[in-house]
Amino acid sequence: MSVSKEHISIYNLFDRDTVLHLRIPFSFFLLPVFCFGISQATSIYLYDTIVFFIALHLFIYPGSNIYNSYMDKDTGSIGGLKNPPPVTRKLYYASIVMDVAGLVVCAATGWRNMLLLAVYVAFSKAYSWRGIRLKKYPYISWAVIAFFQGGYTFMLANMVAEHNVHLSWFGTKNIICMVVATLLIGGSYPLTQIYQHKEDSSRGDYTISYRLGIMGTFIFTLIMFVVSAGILLYYFSAYSSVLHFFIFSGCLAPVMVYYLCWFYSTMKDRQNADYAHVMTMNKISAACMVVCFTIILVMNHMPVVCRFDNF
Repeated sequence: MSVSKEHISIYNLFDRDTVLHLRIPFSFFLLPVFCFGISQATSIYLYDTIVFFIALHLFIYPGSNIYNSYMDKDTGSIGGLKNPPPVTRKLYYASIVMDVAGLVVCAATGWRNMLLLAVYVAFSKAYSWRGIRLKKYPYISWAVIAFFQGGYTFMLANMVAEHNVHLSWFGTKNIICMVVATLLIGGSYPLTQIYQHKEDSSRGDYTISYRLGIMGTFIFTLIMFVVSAGILLYYFSAYSSVLHFFIFSGCLAPVMVYYLCWFYSTMKDRQNADYAHVMTMNKISAACMVVCFTIILVMNHMPVVCRFDNF
């Protein structure tokens, strides 16, 4: 697919097609890890937390989305966009603007946070950039996405919320949370690829979902979820309250009901492993997990210990 070489200026960079490729609403699907991170913070620097949320969800995530669109040049449905507009050179420049803006915004919370976020940006680019293209390596790409969108994002959110960017942060409690976040993303990520096997493989991107197959992807996701739930049961029992695990289980019940129904329908007809089901699964899962970790956040910080020392 050819890429348009129209005249590009700051005045026409963010046109309607470019804004659609940002897929800003898709950031909601990654919000649960952020909520998990701040819910487990011992205290919350509210200013830093809000600023970091803006930098990550309104700039960095959309910047990664639009860069991935530019590199992949998808013509079929992609996450959060059923009918993507044509890819133009504008997407490349828009991704740079979004990344720089996100890092500048994050700098308001401290240069250490900005550097840690820059590492995330670098790996998100390596995932899509054709010079490296981690995406074409099924297991490496899965590990990178699972860690950076999971454990690494938990680390960033929790460090920023606590104003604690130090090696001392890496205690057993936080490492367990990083593992859980990595497993949750690692389990859900292959499901997002389940309808793209043909288009991904046509570009030479043999994703982990492609390797596992449709049924294998469902089973893999279930195993990852069960393992992460087991670790969460231990974590909540050891570090807070087993009640938090029951809240987690209750909030995730609708997710499991939909997942099992979808799994069953797909066993009967593989055509059900499609974009519509993936997006519905993402919406239900994200909404339920955001509710879950928001409840736990309120329980852990009532009254909330918020600080505005550096505002």
